Amino acid sequence: MIAIMGATGATGNALLTRLLELGMPCRALSRYPERLRAMPYSPTDVEIRYADAADPATLRAAFEGATQLFLAMTNGPAQVELETCAIDTAAECGIEHVVKLSVPTAAPDSPVAIARWHYAIEEVLRASGITHTVLRPYAFTQKLLLLGPDVATKGAVVGTMGQAACNYIDCRDIADVAAAAHTRTEIAGGTYTLTGAKAYSYPELTALLSAMLHTPIRYIDLPPADFREHLIEQSGLPGWLANHIMEIQRLAITHPERPTDTVARILGKPPRTLESFLMENLEAFRDRV
Repeated sequence: MIAIMGATGATGNALLTRLLELGMPCRALSRYPERLRAMPYSPTDVEIRYADAADPATLRAAFEGATQLFLAMTNGPAQVELETCAIDTAAECGIEHVVKLSVPTAAPDSPVAIARWHYAIEEVLRASGITHTVLRPYAFTQKLLLLGPDVATKGAVVGTMGQAACNYIDCRDIADVAAAAHTRTEIAGGTYTLTGAKAYSYPELTALLSAMLHTPIRYIDLPPADFREHLIEQSGLPGWLANHIMEIQRLAITHPERPTDTVARILGKPPRTLESFLMENLEAFRDRV
């Protein structure tokens, strides 16, 4: 039995779908199980249980009888505490293998705060004695949908990354790699940095959108302080998340990003392309006025 934390998230739900296609017994866990029950899964397809990482009692009930755990949680200031609780409870419940969703720059001295948090969680995993696989994907392609309102209403993408390129990866490719880690012994136990096949700058991204939408989309490159204000005042992000976006965009400038071939090597096929994702979701970028 594979327990999936974060089963309502883009990666967790894609993993659930893939494991069901493979005929693997799954248990979908969430603080919002009603969202899972609203999805097209029958009780015979998958078990659905309530689980709150802040409440070990709910985790013990959710992990009972499971042998593997997919651990993915929304980034946030309490992340180390919550994921540590999940790992400690998994060890207590006899979970044999944890597949953790991490970040590519996880290190104790990373300039990205969230990367330092993930490194601390990876250290907890290493100390737990549980066999573990660590997935370190770069930026989720699905996060580009957050640019939709600015593209649709202003004809622009706003950032502070200059001409630097960013690695993107589709959450469905991350899920396929996670499924491989859960089902193939030769994959389990490794640490994998995951990207798409090509890195893209914001000018390249806006050029793609311009061609697909048949209207000019421009890139507005702001000074860091102005971009932070834009994220907080216009996009409504909390300060810690605005700081995170600033940090990863700055890192793309100081540490140029290059794609890996890890997804292709593990899955035996190339990763999904940014172009195909944009075409699939083009309506999110259209002005509906």
